[in-house]
Parts: sequence; C-alpha cells; structure tokens
Amino acid sequence: MIIMPVKEGENIERALKKFKRKYERTGVLKELRRRQYFTKPSVAKREAMQHAIYVEHMYRDED
Repeated sequence: MIIMPVKEGENIERALKKFKRKYERTGVLKELRRRQYFTKPSVAKREAMQHAIYVEHMYRDED
C-alpha cells in the first residue's frame, strides 16, 4: 500500500505527481503486464540471450 502524506496547503497536482512517480517505482504495473500471459522459461531465456547479443553488437558498433 502506498501512503502519500500531503502537507497542508500543498498543491493537489503536485501530490498526485508524487503519487504517480512512487507508484511507477514500485513496478506493480510492469509486473501485472508481465503476468498477463505465461512465457515458457526456455523462451524467456532465449529472448534474454538475443537481447544481450543485440546490446553487445550495439556497444561494438559504437567503438
């Protein structure tokens, strides 16, 4: 549960912005999207390996 203490006289937009930032950092939405469908461990591992190869190529091309 996210608790946002709002000071007296604080702008509601500013408090809402703080809340949204704090909510984003918790990763709840990201986790929810990840759990919407099942990904086999072998597929997840393959995708992670492909991403690592891609990033490595990007770093090599910079030099």
